[in-house]
Amino acid sequence: MKNCKICILLLFIITTLQMPAQSTYELRQQRTEWFSDARFGMFIHWGLYAIPSRGEWVKFQEKMTEEQYDEYFEAFNPVDYNPAEWAKLAKAAGMKYAVITTKHHDGFCLFDSKFTEYKATNTPAGRDLIREFVDAFRAEGLKVGFYYSLLDWHHPDYRVDKGDCVIHPMTGVKGYADKNRDFSKYVQYMHNQTRELLTNYGEIDIMWFDFSCGEMTGEIWEATKLVKMTRELQPGIIIDNRLGGNLKKADPEVYAGDFEGPEQIIPRQPILDELGRPIPWEACITLNNNWGYAANDDEYKDAEVVIKTLVNCVSKGGNLLLNVGPDAKGNIPEESVKVLKETGKWMDKNGASIYNCGAADYPKPEWGRYTQKDNTLYAHIFDQSIGQICLPGLKGKVSSVKLLSDESEMFTGDFWHGKRSYIDETDLFINFIKDPPQNTMIIPDRRSTVLKIELVK
Repeated sequence: MKNCKICILLLFIITTLQMPAQSTYELRQQRTEWFSDARFGMFIHWGLYAIPSRGEWVKFQEKMTEEQYDEYFEAFNPVDYNPAEWAKLAKAAGMKYAVITTKHHDGFCLFDSKFTEYKATNTPAGRDLIREFVDAFRAEGLKVGFYYSLLDWHHPDYRVDKGDCVIHPMTGVKGYADKNRDFSKYVQYMHNQTRELLTNYGEIDIMWFDFSCGEMTGEIWEATKLVKMTRELQPGIIIDNRLGGNLKKADPEVYAGDFEGPEQIIPRQPILDELGRPIPWEACITLNNNWGYAANDDEYKDAEVVIKTLVNCVSKGGNLLLNVGPDAKGNIPEESVKVLKETGKWMDKNGASIYNCGAADYPKPEWGRYTQKDNTLYAHIFDQSIGQICLPGLKGKVSSVKLLSDESEMFTGDFWHGKRSYIDETDLFINFIKDPPQNTMIIPDRRSTVLKIELVK
């Protein structure tokens, strides 16, 4: 019996040694599988800047001194803060995860860090606001992500001198210079706080660093060390690409991250690496024109724009991270709530065309976009047209077509008999009513009418 156990152990070791090691790409695809299934998340920008309510860059834009900005630190008291309501709203909108600013560029921490006094527990709020956020969003079954700014306008050792991408309110202001600052101390501080965030709040799904540019990128943050620590503390975590590096390389840097993060723009096509393999990506988009609360910014995107933007992202293999900026009391603006709830109603009926879906095997049609999951193609019809809806090249490739919202069967086929020279014989035609008059056939949902198309296997 003993010899048998030894033989089994030896066989296991030999088999393991013969197994090829997983590539960096394969490991990244495994880590991001849930992320690419979720497709829709909530971004939350919140901090002291909610009080002046002119956006999260107000300290930089108005070149406020520490003394001027401290007024907001002394006053920060979000009496209406109820992250359970935020989490319920995110879930109602159809979102599957959320990312919150634990520390933005101003250096203020919403969490209870032992490495600074500049934190929510030392304001009138008097408590760890991130702890409450994590607990509330987990209770709703949502994944949790932490945004952490690499910039820090409060820390005494963060750089202020002019340079390539050195961004600080006091740059060029008399009496502020790097000669009295030790940037290495700031980097250690940043690593220490990252360790706290990844140690003190249970399992964290996303680490969202922001941001690198010019000389302030990569190893200036000791990025390789930072990422290795992050993965040791949270083996399943995914990391954005803003530490630097290039995910399009066949073998990217350790700190290049797991997904691309285009900001306020949607790529015109799927993002691929130099070997033609898809890269996970997430477009972060504001609901109005600011990330942080801005009282005078009422330029909100409506639910139709949000829905079409989400579909656009998924049709190219990407996610949408949609931002809300709560006010100083902790309330998400009413207009944001309205848009998210309406988006959620559409998602309730059409979410199957978003979750677990990605780019289709067919090119973009003229009337909207396709998303696809396995053998099911989803046609998102955005544009009202005259006559029938044409599905180019799908004739003979489809077993059924239904309206996704209620599973009602669509009538397929050409109402007009006889050969017409301007119709491609490979095209399939869809009708929303079986015996239509010879005019416009109104699509049921102008935001996006979704057809569930089962392809012939």
